[in-house]
Amino acid sequence: MTRTWFVTGASRGMGRELVEQVLARGDRVAATLRRPDQLDDLAHRYGDRLWVRALDVTDTAALRAVVDEAFTALGRIDVVVSNAGFGVFATAEDLTDPQIERMIATNLTASIQLARAAVPHLRAQGGGRLLQMSSMGGQLAFPAFSLYHVTKWGIEGFFDALADEVAPFGIRTTLIEPGMVRTGFFDAADRVPVSAPYRGGPADREPIPPEDMTDSQENTIAAVVRAAVSPNPPRRLVLGSDAWQLMTKALRERLADVEAQRDNAATADFATD
Repeated sequence: MTRTWFVTGASRGMGRELVEQVLARGDRVAATLRRPDQLDDLAHRYGDRLWVRALDVTDTAALRAVVDEAFTALGRIDVVVSNAGFGVFATAEDLTDPQIERMIATNLTASIQLARAAVPHLRAQGGGRLLQMSSMGGQLAFPAFSLYHVTKWGIEGFFDALADEVAPFGIRTTLIEPGMVRTGFFDAADRVPVSAPYRGGPADREPIPPEDMTDSQENTIAAVVRAAVSPNPPRRLVLGSDAWQLMTKALRERLADVEAQRDNAATADFATD
């Protein structure tokens, strides 16, 4: 069965890998990115199976217009993948206001608006898949990466609610939660030098070297594709042994902390006779 995909952030990294794998399996792709010429090689190779449009996902009006155009031009889109995003390494205090505004606009608000733009089309056609690129960082947190975690924890909560809202329409959602994937993501991330009070502390650390990134970009995206076309996709897709280990550790610790407060939590209940 030939499927049609819509992918944001298709210029490099996992977005580009996804476009390549989907085209290689014979599907069609509507790819969006800031500079369409970055996909010229794929356009020459695959012809009209690749539909490309320029898009800055932080421009909500343009985002809605491109989504509407893609569904109109291609007739049906089976899988919508929200992939655009970036990172900033900085302590919460050292972040600038523009950095905060830009990351929330790109990683969180744009993801929400893409889902809102796509859902009416998916509902009208009787269903489809909505995939959101998250991270193991949507379930745990590291020092000097707080703003990135804001966007990932935020989009996880949004999709948890959205999944139940749209399930009656045949729309299935999946949060993709990779670990340390060997891509250009960390190289491209902005870095703010730590200010004096934080030097030598938990936030004052070197970027992760490539040899410590244990997850394959190709294998990660292959697993994403398998989940997207499966009859029963998971609501969360954990990818990478590192992600599984760190997430289960963090979740167990959080659950233990909550369980330990059972008796104290009850003190806030209405008194009973």
